[in-house]
Amino acid sequence: MTRLPKFLLAATLACAAAACQSDKVDQDAKKRIFSPEDPPQVVASAAEKLNPQDVADNPRVARRILSMDAAEVTERLGPHAYTATVTYEWSGAQGSGTNKLSETRTFRAGPGGVGGDFHGVLENSRDQGLEVMRVDGKVYARNRYGTFRQRLRDRGMAERTRAELTGAIRDVDALFRGRLHLTAQNTVTYEGRTAWRYAVDLGPEGDTGTTPRVLPALAEPKGGRDETTRRRLAFFDRRVPQSLSGEVLVDADTAVVLKVRLDGRIAVPANDAAGAAELRMVLESSLTEIGKDPRLQAPENFLPDADKPQGIADAMDRFGIPRVKPEGATPAPGAASPSEEPSDEEAN
Repeated sequence: MTRLPKFLLAATLACAAAACQSDKVDQDAKKRIFSPEDPPQVVASAAEKLNPQDVADNPRVARRILSMDAAEVTERLGPHAYTATVTYEWSGAQGSGTNKLSETRTFRAGPGGVGGDFHGVLENSRDQGLEVMRVDGKVYARNRYGTFRQRLRDRGMAERTRAELTGAIRDVDALFRGRLHLTAQNTVTYEGRTAWRYAVDLGPEGDTGTTPRVLPALAEPKGGRDETTRRRLAFFDRRVPQSLSGEVLVDADTAVVLKVRLDGRIAVPANDAAGAAELRMVLESSLTEIGKDPRLQAPENFLPDADKPQGIADAMDRFGIPRVKPEGATPAPGAASPSEEPSDEEAN
């Protein structure tokens, strides 16, 4: 064999090896691209086995159960209904009176786990509230007395509201600086399920089973903080839990909190922002209708999604403030053009 054929043979073998290597890289890439997606983190969390009996002795398990998100609860428990009443009562120095606010939270979860339908309502004793629902992947929301509006672009708004509505015990635990301590009592039957019953008291300061979050320093406004902000920050910085009592029922099978009754007090010493004050919090919540499909339906009447409320845009029209309108658009009924606005003389 001459030298040239040997060279050609070596070159051919090298090209073949490179082609095989390239094909393997392409195959691995295609395998990664077209492989099934990993399940959402909440699904993986729901698969974690939690032993309710470890709550009293293991702060990590206690915080894990008390802070369980609504999406994970639905993955573990299936369809259910949640109701909670939270009462806040502020009192100051003797003779200054009290300030009381009561919240009512209701939530219904349909089948489908983390991606399923749900309907949540928040109302308080000051005639305020909101309502959010997700049906067939479409989200609708309104304030207490408003009309439903479809929300197409508020990414994650419904999920955040779901977590806030059902996180009452998590909020109480956070306000009490993670010192909600559970002591096992016995097992009881609740909604046909076996549940561990825990007595609640105020635990010692120290290891709460959570990793402290290091947040950046707050930006200071040029004109200084307003009075409301100073009082709010003074409460969070200086609050001292005084007492906490009640009971918590935890499902023995899924480690989901089924029922809660808490009564606690937090003191705030006098400071530069305000005088001494005390906050009393009372929480009562329960999970019912476990496994029952609420058969949620979208609202019959709702407004389409919009860039901005038309009331504001129409007001701009009436005061002659120009805005860009799509071609062919007609002004809203009752909206006057700048030329139609009466002059001062006509108005007089």
